[in-house]
Amino acid sequence: MDAVRVALLREVLAGTEWLTSTRRFAQVLRGSVVTHGGGLLLVGTPEYEPWHLAAHLVDEAAWSGTPELAPTLVRHTARPSDPAHLAVGPGRIEAARRGETLLVVAPTEPAPLLERVHAARRAGATVLTLGWGGGELESLAHETLDVPENAELDLDTVQHLVSAGAGEQAVVQQRGRRRFRDRLSRVAEALTAPPPPAW
Repeated sequence: MDAVRVALLREVLAGTEWLTSTRRFAQVLRGSVVTHGGGLLLVGTPEYEPWHLAAHLVDEAAWSGTPELAPTLVRHTARPSDPAHLAVGPGRIEAARRGETLLVVAPTEPAPLLERVHAARRAGATVLTLGWGGGELESLAHETLDVPENAELDLDTVQHLVSAGAGEQAVVQQRGRRRFRDRLSRVAEALTAPPPPAW
């Protein structure tokens, strides 16, 4: 789904809880990785790897000037012979530490994944989850976005909204910095301008 389709989808969803909740979750994701300086790990389940979300977050990181959004995709079937960006296995989750963010996209909750996520949280990583909700994974998360199996939107569509929202937040922040610089420039001009003529 490209940026135009995401924009159209947002237009259709305007005023719904989906738009609000995906933007809120995206803001939490962006805030977590930017505050801690990056270290975003993205993992799914053995049956569901969030390839599209990884690709879209890489794009959003580049477009928004927020490199911290580019994730490391953790794969359950990674092999040492895979290319470097595809060779990160589930042991990386257990190695997560304070300052890192773990984003789990999981329609199911396999026990080995739960154990690894629990270990990452105990070590101080921030855990965010995106999935059907209501299970143990949600109780391990600092922030969660539930996408029930019978919801109006599917998990893939929600991921598009989240990735777009994460990049959008960085752009908004950058504009705010420009406005601050503009105000600062006006103040400097006012302070250095010659005094008005006394008549």
